Amino acid sequence: MLVEILILIVSGLGAGLLSGILGIGGGTVLVPLLLALNYTSLQAIATSSLAIVITSSSGSIQNWRMGYLNFKRVILLGIPALITAQFGVIVANRIPEFVLLTAFGCLLVFNILLSNLRRQLVTTSHQSSEARLSEKLVCLLTGGMAGFLAGLFGIGGGVIMVPLQMLLLQEKIKVAIQTSLGVIVITSISSCFGHALNNNVVWLVGIILGFGGLIGVQISTRFLPKLPDKVVRFCFYGMLAMLSVYTFWKAWNVYNAN
Repeated sequence: MLVEILILIVSGLGAGLLSGILGIGGGTVLVPLLLALNYTSLQAIATSSLAIVITSSSGSIQNWRMGYLNFKRVILLGIPALITAQFGVIVANRIPEFVLLTAFGCLLVFNILLSNLRRQLVTTSHQSSEARLSEKLVCLLTGGMAGFLAGLFGIGGGVIMVPLQMLLLQEKIKVAIQTSLGVIVITSISSCFGHALNNNVVWLVGIILGFGGLIGVQISTRFLPKLPDKVVRFCFYGMLAMLSVYTFWKAWNVYNAN
């Protein structure tokens, strides 16, 4: 038991470091970890959501104190996410485990392609009233998608929000990361609430992970502004690639076990 607690604390610390640097809630790390510790997919997803509430709140408070948090955009992205996260929870409770894992792996691969597409587009600084209206609609769509994925996969939604913010809102990667972490506070609370109603949350495990993440995110949010964009992009893509391979492998094992 003591060994497992130490593993949870260290893992939460690592997830917190990634949260601040990459703008993710940490579910892309925590869900595979909890699966490896023999929790069910739904328990892993739900418990990850609880840990993310603690981690993302800590990181967003730090970003706000340093003047790096755009509250207007966080709200535009967060309101639809708050609603759609509940739909994700409903779907997660109704589909087979290997389908859930396979879809998660596909999502990770898709985000690598999406992020690279952003770099190939030519952006413009011209901002008309029509463009501003489009920006609001894009925020609603992006936030809605992120919320659904948060409830479905137990992630904060950053793995989809960061690429979409870069692609559709023309945000630089660091700005997208800081905004994403703020939205994750909203999506993770909604997701955790929905899973708690279905008795999927392992509370003590989630709190331990969240405590480790709280420490990690305080460190990483301080270092993010100092890191070169190329380093941040490399870390983001590398993390997605490794986790997608692991998730597909886990899905294959679950499928064969059935």
